[in-house]
Amino acid sequence: MGNDVITTKENKPERKKYILKRSKSRNNITYKVDYENELNPAQLEAVKVKDGAVLVIAGAGSGKTKTLTYRVARLIEDGIKPENILLLTFTRKASAEMLNRATAVLDDRCENVAGGTFHSFANMILRKYSKILGLKNNFTIMDSADAEDVINHITSKLYPKKEKRFPKKSTILEIYSKSVNKEIPTKKIIETEFSQFEHCTEQIIEIHKNYVNYKRENSLFDYDDLLLYLKFLMEDNENIRKKLSNQYKYILVDEYQDTNTLQADIIKLLASEHNNVMAVGDDAQSIYSFRGANYRNIMDFPKMFKDVKIIKLEQNYRSTQPILNFTNKIIAKAKEKYAKTLFSDIKSDVMPALICARDSQMEADFICQRVLELMDEDIELSDICVLARNSRMSFNLEIELSKRGIPFQKFGGPKFMETAHIKDIVAHLRVILNPDDEVSLSRILLLLKGVGAQTVNSIIPVIKGQDKLDIKLLPDKLSKKSANFKPLFDVIQRERVSPKSLQDIVESIIKYYHPILKDKYDDYTKREKDLEHFLYLSTQYSKLSDFLSDLALEPPDRSVEGMYKKNIKDDCLTISTIHSAKGLEWDSVFIIGAVDGRFPSAYSFNSPEEMDEELRLMYVAATRAKNNLYITYPVNMYDYSMDMVLSKPSRFLDNIDEDTLELWDIAEG
Repeated sequence: MGNDVITTKENKPERKKYILKRSKSRNNITYKVDYENELNPAQLEAVKVKDGAVLVIAGAGSGKTKTLTYRVARLIEDGIKPENILLLTFTRKASAEMLNRATAVLDDRCENVAGGTFHSFANMILRKYSKILGLKNNFTIMDSADAEDVINHITSKLYPKKEKRFPKKSTILEIYSKSVNKEIPTKKIIETEFSQFEHCTEQIIEIHKNYVNYKRENSLFDYDDLLLYLKFLMEDNENIRKKLSNQYKYILVDEYQDTNTLQADIIKLLASEHNNVMAVGDDAQSIYSFRGANYRNIMDFPKMFKDVKIIKLEQNYRSTQPILNFTNKIIAKAKEKYAKTLFSDIKSDVMPALICARDSQMEADFICQRVLELMDEDIELSDICVLARNSRMSFNLEIELSKRGIPFQKFGGPKFMETAHIKDIVAHLRVILNPDDEVSLSRILLLLKGVGAQTVNSIIPVIKGQDKLDIKLLPDKLSKKSANFKPLFDVIQRERVSPKSLQDIVESIIKYYHPILKDKYDDYTKREKDLEHFLYLSTQYSKLSDFLSDLALEPPDRSVEGMYKKNIKDDCLTISTIHSAKGLEWDSVFIIGAVDGRFPSAYSFNSPEEMDEELRLMYVAATRAKNNLYITYPVNMYDYSMDMVLSKPSRFLDNIDEDTLELWDIAEG
């Protein structure tokens, strides 16, 4: 609904003032918006509550945004000034969308509601009160790259001769960020999450101290500082805390399950004078602990605030009831949760299906074939999505989609073939096959210690095109460095002349490359999984030339060149990590690689908290589907790190009967 406009005698448009109408017979407000007919009973209850602390547990697809939108409108119709309402979201887009929708529901008073992200709100407040904190209000906010450069500058100054295994600047910054957001001492963060760097704990702590001082001396803020200093401001200045709390008398927080400890503390301080907080979120969709999100925030909300009213939104407007029957059984396995049962008026006879494939190639073949069948059923390609626990699990599928000419777009992490460590391995294989490949030669030489661009430029002319690599080919001036080159030359030459299977060649290169990987990347343990997957892919080929040809001629993103252009983006299938898909929906969803040991990850087996988050990941993935849900797993997936074949479906699917989840065994087909 737009604003009414009246015309004055001077013919100038003038906005009509909205005045709350009250019945003369009863002292009740006559509302402009018909809330009772627009909302279901649970949504209406959440919207009508005016004062006090409220926790809205909003199940997947239950109209969370609509509830927040109408809540804003209702508060304003109840006589609350828009400037006394604060709406905090995790993206500016979400905040703008809600306030735009509230304006459409009511009128343009909703535009005056204070809305934005935690960080944008903190920035506004800190610039206003910077002098009290001894800061200049023209402070500069650094992005991650800027912050890393500062860390690097400080590290080089403090420790010019670092130990061999010293964390890189990005890792030092990550440790700092986690310490701030989780409100846990640096030492504890290192012990629990970065134990490989315990030997330099004191140096990291010293770098952090200097980092804080440097920023303050130079009026620099990183993203974490915005939240940290806002908390300091309210904790150390009672008058400002009271002023802010009385200014923002009604606080609404979206996606509360994704808040970190620092953000929860800020909300508590802002609500200290009135206790009027509505937190909206879903404990079952808390999947961002790796970013610092604290699952305890939503579970402990009733302890943090007085007399909390809990309202559950359980009616789902996205999925069919058979899909919800399945997702309800999945989340029921969680050890700690707010019990809820999602239901839908969308009826269907189509049940979710569990597909057992012989291997990853058959899994990819099945998905491609089923996608084509769905398209024949008039389902748009853009309304189909493949979700994976991590980005590397979809590589076989990307190759197969490209072969069949099915366009796709991928989100969530770099494409497998674009990661530096995989490109390194491929470069070695290309040099084995083609001694004239100057680009690959240059890449693998630059990986060697003590070898720079100048050295490479002097070497390539003498080794390029040589069928036999020998250190005797090196110029005399490099004789002292011959030991640096010998392992590389030996492995390339050995794999060129010895008749071996492709798998043996790849294994040999990975074994040679492993020390380089360890030295080059702080997160090498994660990248090792990519190397294992690459080795697995090689087992599907008999010739190195065929393997490299497929990678070169039909790369995963070949068929979707320019896919980010708006005019063709809608014609693509989506491949995404589950983390990147949260909040989105598709008609048909495939959950790929649901084999126990990969989903859930074997690394979570000994941690009940991590296992529960893996379960919530499965729940989030399944609740993205509207009409069709397919869960696929291969029964022959070799895991090199555990030296075992993974063959069982995800344990999360145990004890789910065939009346809820159909079983399709195509492995014998």
